[in-house]
Amino acid sequence: MGSKFVLGATFFLFLVALFIKAKAADIDIKKFGAKADAKTDDSQAINSAWKEACTSATPSTVVIAKGNYMVGPVKFQGPCKAPVSLRVEGTLQAPAEPEKLKSQDGWVIFQNIDGLSVSGGGTFDGQGSIAWSKNDCAKTGKCNSLPISLRLTGLTNAHIQDITSTNSKLFHMNILNCKNVTLQHVTISAPGESLNTDGIHIGRSTNINITGAEIQTGDDCVSIGDGSQQINIEKVTCGPGHGISIGSLGRYHDEQPVRGVTVRNCTIKNTSNGVRVKTWPASPNGVASDLHFEDIIMENVTTSPVLIDQEYCPNGQCQAKMPSRVKISNVSFKNIRGTSADPVAVKLACSKGIPCQNVEISDINLTCNGKNGTCTSVCSNVNPTVTGKVIPPACSAKTS
Repeated sequence: MGSKFVLGATFFLFLVALFIKAKAADIDIKKFGAKADAKTDDSQAINSAWKEACTSATPSTVVIAKGNYMVGPVKFQGPCKAPVSLRVEGTLQAPAEPEKLKSQDGWVIFQNIDGLSVSGGGTFDGQGSIAWSKNDCAKTGKCNSLPISLRLTGLTNAHIQDITSTNSKLFHMNILNCKNVTLQHVTISAPGESLNTDGIHIGRSTNINITGAEIQTGDDCVSIGDGSQQINIEKVTCGPGHGISIGSLGRYHDEQPVRGVTVRNCTIKNTSNGVRVKTWPASPNGVASDLHFEDIIMENVTTSPVLIDQEYCPNGQCQAKMPSRVKISNVSFKNIRGTSADPVAVKLACSKGIPCQNVEISDINLTCNGKNGTCTSVCSNVNPTVTGKVIPPACSAKTS
């Protein structure tokens, strides 16, 4: 009886210890002097709260309560001793003048963290309007002088949900060298005329899931760069913006393959593009394969709602007569319907150096707006497989 009692008591204490260990402690940044008066720089208070949480042997949560917090560059640096959560209930504001935010690494940086969770319904306000007026990178091709709002680098097993990013100076979110990251119910907003304010950019990352996002921006709603593998994008509403893009690819040497991208159950409205794959002419060798776009609604898309563009050459910054060397294969466009402002609703402009392989078009229904007449399809250097009912009629292969 006594030994059973001792064993029972020991087991109970063990369970209590597990409960205490599992229960995350809240660490309020106001404990470290945050003012939340929209004018005092609260960066140091946030950094101090994060340091306490990150060095804790038990799980903890950094709390940014309701209020307006002015912050310069702030860095949430790992690795941490235990899982850490960030609960943002208030609004973080970046300095409006680009000169006051000189960090080229980004404005808010999450780096080398395993098990990060960010939530709370709060807002990251990049205050980007002054920066947009000074952004001339469309002409120069150099955009690194402006900070990305949220830079996620080297994260593993992260979950970001119920947050808003607004008016970024450059990209809203950049996901780089990450693995197993989910973005759920995020809201991203910037005016359609804001330059280079991509909603979410992904590069050199694996197993990234974006679901339930509302994205209004001045560039790609979601852009997928080299080295991206097993990317899943669903239930995204995009517009205004440039649609959802894979690429551009092939601008630089040593780019890594893009494999396994699925975009499904999305709505793209009042955008300049729909879904597209874009590569540069005169590119080094590259690979983009297993790319699938399905169950997508298009509303008033300006330029070719369905597009493969291997002659991507913005502002004439390329050797346009040289073919792209990025090999595109195993691509499908399925159940895509809606309206196009462009008479060419489906355009598959593949490389004459390495023609696209295994491209499938299935159950497409795209009609032209207003006086644009009947929509058409255009193909070059590709022989698409056609299944189901396809409107406009599928294009026949041409070589250039």
